Amino acid sequence: MILLLILFWASVFVIFWANIGYPVSIIILGKIIKRKNKKVKNYEPTVTIMIVAHNEEKVIKAKLENVLKVDYPKEKLEIVVSSDNSTDSTNDIVETFIKKHKKNNIRLFKVKKRKGKTNAQNEAAKTIKSEIIVMTDANAMLDRSAVKELVSSFDKNVAYVTGRLIYSNSKDSLTSNTENTYWDLDTKIRDIESRIQTITAGNGAIYACKKSEYHDFRSIECHDSSMPLYYALNGKRAIANHNAIAYEKAGENDKDEFKRKIRMSRTILRAMLPSVKILNILKYKWYTYFYLGHRTFRYSLWLSHIVLLITNILLIKYSLFYTIPLAIQLIIYLIAVLKYLFRINNGIINYISYYCMTVLAQFIGVLKIIARKNKPFWEKAESTR
Repeated sequence: MILLLILFWASVFVIFWANIGYPVSIIILGKIIKRKNKKVKNYEPTVTIMIVAHNEEKVIKAKLENVLKVDYPKEKLEIVVSSDNSTDSTNDIVETFIKKHKKNNIRLFKVKKRKGKTNAQNEAAKTIKSEIIVMTDANAMLDRSAVKELVSSFDKNVAYVTGRLIYSNSKDSLTSNTENTYWDLDTKIRDIESRIQTITAGNGAIYACKKSEYHDFRSIECHDSSMPLYYALNGKRAIANHNAIAYEKAGENDKDEFKRKIRMSRTILRAMLPSVKILNILKYKWYTYFYLGHRTFRYSLWLSHIVLLITNILLIKYSLFYTIPLAIQLIIYLIAVLKYLFRINNGIINYISYYCMTVLAQFIGVLKIIARKNKPFWEKAESTR
């Protein structure tokens, strides 16, 4: 019984801390520690905007038109489209666009074999000579000042800067509205982590790194989670500048959002604790606290819910008290099922169902890892285009 109790209450703590404890603690910490990230004045390095695209014929022309409008010296700006073995008209559209805009430094880099976004970035990065690489998705539209804002954050110890993603369709559907609510909180947490020391994850829609600090990650990994971790463990800072803005559509249906979350979990087992070095709080200071609270506990939710349910059932024979938490769990899962069956629109119910979908996506991600079915590439969500 003692082991069951330990596992039960440990699971309760992990779930509580991931969802409530850590966010509350970090907000309080942000009010106590008033540090700010300084901007580098009069810094205009050469910049390459890299756009990775696989079959993005629907949005690539609009994306190229968008990046041409960014407020940055044209003579210091290069635009590279890294086409990850596109089989639609993406390459043709880019090549036609280049011919019509010969005064701009735009080029197409064709990846011969599709191995996913990270590999396409690795290959294209080898051809870049600019001091700063700004990376952005084909369906993410940059604010005019986005590049200048990203660049202004690179002091000598900063290797990576992420911007802020704003969902342009946050009120268009239940799914996009709930995702936007979650993202707003996560953005606030990242801002505080950034000001105090280092963020634990970035955003693939808009971020930048120093070319001299670029690292080739495995194709199964993504820069969002791997880059900030890599730089933090190597004595560099990864920060957020939320004045650098990109606009993108969130998934407008549960199916698209569910697939995206499964994809995000494709390295979840390793991400729970990618290196024991993180535990060295004397060396990594606040980053140890940030990573364990923001990543390790969150990535452990799938396991915690399984352990909680099993131990809860087994503990009932020792005390009827445990019928209460079991009933709460079953009600939560029932609410999530009913929401999807009957399309119930209620703030609390939407959050509960969104949370359950996230945990289930984590679990499926783990099963794919075990079955070795995770891939470094994926089919994009059409509702985000």
